[in-house]
Amino acid sequence: MQLLEVKNLKKVYTTRFGNNKVQALTSVSFSVEEGEYVAIMGESGSGKTTLLNILASLDKPTSGEVLLQGEDITRIKDSRLAAFRRDNLGFVFQDFNLLDTFSIKDNIFLPLVLSGKSYDEMRERLQGLAASLRISDILEKFPYEVSGGQKQRAAVARALITHPKLVLADEPTGALDSKAADQLLNMFAEVNRSGQTILMVTHSIKAASHAGRVLFIKDGCVFNQIYRGDADNDAMYQKISDTLSVLQSGGESVAQ
Repeated sequence: MQLLEVKNLKKVYTTRFGNNKVQALTSVSFSVEEGEYVAIMGESGSGKTTLLNILASLDKPTSGEVLLQGEDITRIKDSRLAAFRRDNLGFVFQDFNLLDTFSIKDNIFLPLVLSGKSYDEMRERLQGLAASLRISDILEKFPYEVSGGQKQRAAVARALITHPKLVLADEPTGALDSKAADQLLNMFAEVNRSGQTILMVTHSIKAASHAGRVLFIKDGCVFNQIYRGDADNDAMYQKISDTLSVLQSGGESVAQ
């Protein structure tokens, strides 16, 4: 079942005095099925961050549509946007975005508090989630008292506790050491196997090799995409690496 459909997205930024225009996205179209795990890759300046911001409803395209279960999120009124994001999207950021004055538990609860959920419901939702992400023992601690990997797992819990339709992850392993990154990626895979749809922007070939499909953005367009198929993570890593080499050399895209 199709969850997300992106149609002919174009984004042009105009300088302050309107003298210059920068085209960040030219014509981006793709779809994501419910339960998919998709990674988006591309060089700096390729447009992937602009694309993520539009998918997160943090920016609006110059033209085109973004349909989440049939609703065009680019046309949602500003007065509804915060509630829409809270009810439909989960976010995992490179720098965690946890509040140091809140305990880990209260950071995770925050989106549910904002949506008016009862404490009993919040506690019930957190119990199984904290166990699966192995953060039950740090819930009463503060972000400055735990490791980067634990912070990111708490951020994942905060993203998942609202039962979002789509999780958007922006370089989720970027601030982690290799061991913590491996743990997080394994957890992402487990979360995806449970049915959660994930769309991740990353520079990391290793992170992308855990996804079921990888989209490559170049010059504001979808340059290529590859599917996991029966490949293991090592084989997927090699497929991604080969495609990036073609992308960087300016060669023609080849679907895989």
